[in-house]
Amino acid sequence: MASKFDIANQGLVLVGANTITSFSENTTESKVANQLYDTVKNNLLTRCRWRFASKQVQISYDSTAPLARWESKHSVPFDALIIHTLSVGDNIIQYDRYGDYVFNDANSTDTVIADYTFSPAETELPDYFIQCLVFELASLFAGAIARNDTLSELYNKRAATQLALAKNIDSQ
Repeated sequence: MASKFDIANQGLVLVGANTITSFSENTTESKVANQLYDTVKNNLLTRCRWRFASKQVQISYDSTAPLARWESKHSVPFDALIIHTLSVGDNIIQYDRYGDYVFNDANSTDTVIADYTFSPAETELPDYFIQCLVFELASLFAGAIARNDTLSELYNKRAATQLALAKNIDSQ
């Protein structure tokens, strides 16, 4: 099972940098990995509607009415990166996201279900996604740590190729 450090270290090794044991070490590698890891992971998760990172939950009604255009609002799930759809029964409903709320025209007695992307733990990430994440990190580490633009571009291309493969695998 992969951990954040395992994944970050794979990217660091690809660019010839030192590996880390935590994100709080006083090394360049640790500082850069700490600053980039979660952002890069979440960015990749939001590029596609990954099956492994999808959830469906009932969301909570908020009794404070929206100021205009919508009849009601519901809280966005705490772990949602992107809301894909809202539905009442079998019907997909229109909505707009405003911060931590989704405004819609459901009434207070409706059961509103949100389909969304979340950030799974590293132990739940499939290998095809981990490889893509490693190449994305390596591309950034090559520029930030190794100061090698050629290497950065190489891993950027590999990340793009792996992303296409990962999307294909995930869609099957």
